[in-house]
Amino acid sequence: MPKPASTLRDAGILRPPRRRDMFREWRVLADLWSSRAYWLAPPQQTYTAQPPVMVLPGFGSGDWATRPLRRFLAQHGYAPLGWGLGVNRAGLDIRHGPQDIDASWMELSHNRQYRGEGSVPLLCQRARDNVRQRSQQLGQPVHLVGWSLGGFIAREVARDIPHHVHQVITLGSPVQGGPKYTAAASLFRQRGQDLDWIEESIAARDVNPIQVPITAIISPSDAIVSPAASRDDHSPRVQHIEHDAAHLGLGFNPGVWQIILEQLDHHGASSPPTATAPTRR
Repeated sequence: MPKPASTLRDAGILRPPRRRDMFREWRVLADLWSSRAYWLAPPQQTYTAQPPVMVLPGFGSGDWATRPLRRFLAQHGYAPLGWGLGVNRAGLDIRHGPQDIDASWMELSHNRQYRGEGSVPLLCQRARDNVRQRSQQLGQPVHLVGWSLGGFIAREVARDIPHHVHQVITLGSPVQGGPKYTAAASLFRQRGQDLDWIEESIAARDVNPIQVPITAIISPSDAIVSPAASRDDHSPRVQHIEHDAAHLGLGFNPGVWQIILEQLDHHGASSPPTATAPTRR
């Protein structure tokens, strides 16, 4: 059973990754090589398995980065979707004020000087509206697979609109503390953002636990997001699976792909893949 966040923090485990460990991220090159066939292959036929799977990219990337994973899922009978919101810049590129943030992020409504601490919540709202629209158009809930920040966003979407989300699968996502326990912490601090305030706002959301099934895939050697911060201590239907890989390679790693496939199959689609789908390797 995962330790409470306060225990992890007191033990010095819940902290940003050490810069000296960044060399581990070079393993992404091996993952890129493994997924090269999916980068270079022409678009695959999408089969009619349901519900569809939306893949949300991490910070600084877009649908181009999730294309290999989506093509892999298409080959195995799923109908993958991009998130459709361009490059994930954590909402830092969206002009806004605190009045634009939903009241559900209660801590952000406190009387403090606002410096953009609600940029990610604002992006969560846009993703939520997009998922709701897709779900209503398709007449069924959607599986959400989110890489890093994309997984954080997927979780908050599921928290707000559980009837439109079938399950959530996260890949090295900063569940606790937002950017505070990630390699991006200095970037947000340089922009003047109060990371303690962001952490409090995220913790306040846990009063309303996520009810859909969650699979949290965590790399114990992640050098971008603290592995301890990727654990979920609050959701009643969460499963943690460790898989050693570079954070930057989680979306390209064949072992991670297999875990995603198994979890999609385990929680079921409303109809099986067609008989003409390629045999699983």
